[in-house]
Amino acid sequence: MAKDSTLLAQPAFRDAKRDLDDVVDQCGSVVLGKRQQLRLALSCMLAGGHLLIEDIPGVGKTTMAHALACAFGLQYQRIQFTSDLLPADILGAAIFDKKNSQFVFQAGPIFNQLILADEVNRTTPKTQSALLEAMEEQQVTVEGKTHPLPDPFFVIATQNPSHQTGTFPLPESQLDRFLMRLSLGYPDGAAERELLAGQDRRQMLDDMLNVITPARLLELQRSVTEVHIAEPLLDYVQKLLDFSRAEDRFMHGLSPRAGLGLVKAARAWALVEGRSFVIPEDVQAVLTAVVGHRLNLKEDSNASPESAANLLMENVDIIS
Repeated sequence: MAKDSTLLAQPAFRDAKRDLDDVVDQCGSVVLGKRQQLRLALSCMLAGGHLLIEDIPGVGKTTMAHALACAFGLQYQRIQFTSDLLPADILGAAIFDKKNSQFVFQAGPIFNQLILADEVNRTTPKTQSALLEAMEEQQVTVEGKTHPLPDPFFVIATQNPSHQTGTFPLPESQLDRFLMRLSLGYPDGAAERELLAGQDRRQMLDDMLNVITPARLLELQRSVTEVHIAEPLLDYVQKLLDFSRAEDRFMHGLSPRAGLGLVKAARAWALVEGRSFVIPEDVQAVLTAVVGHRLNLKEDSNASPESAANLLMENVDIIS
């Protein structure tokens, strides 16, 4: 696909790449050896989506979320999800004020710019569902009254593998609210050696600098909507959707929401790359993270997210 050099040279997109590279560098100094995952997480935030990180305990899920909050200077709140957590513990509740003889809304921890829903699948489905309206509408309703959430607003949820004790698998409707799902995995040898010999990660988080402001983040989100995606690439995305719906090996196909998410994520990835236009490789770069939690293979319910994405890429031709 032809690339317009005048688009590539636009100063606004060069500036965006510089700022976003700084974010990745800053976070990468704390979350070692995970630059690709950081770039995907960053793309998810730029697209205005929410992120699910699934992996075993202790590989840096919480650290990544906290590092991103620090880099953007976002109001950050970690919520530890447990089996006895109630929706009101997240959203807040109306408390009776004896002095004024009226109920006053006391906001819960959801009223921050970046929420870490830690081990989200360790709480009950009722409490998990408390996040649905917040993630979809950027607002919460308590006792019939609607309360807007901050802007920007992100949920980064972590979950342990479903085979571990004491977990409640997220239903499909909840999974679909996450634009991307990532897995961090173990660090490579060099990164782990640096981790073992280096400074405590919590201290490093305390010392992190704000690389860009929340206001600049909102500007970058608006820039994502200006990234051009050509008609042939929309055809490619649509063919991916059509194949997922026609392929018998999938339990069900991708929804229109998934298609919209794929386009947004590809645009955001292009911005991270410093381009004002999408190329096929941008779609493929984000494909696994966007569709891996939305597609299940009939013959193997434990298949990796990469299996579903690879099946799509192997059977749908890139439009040249």
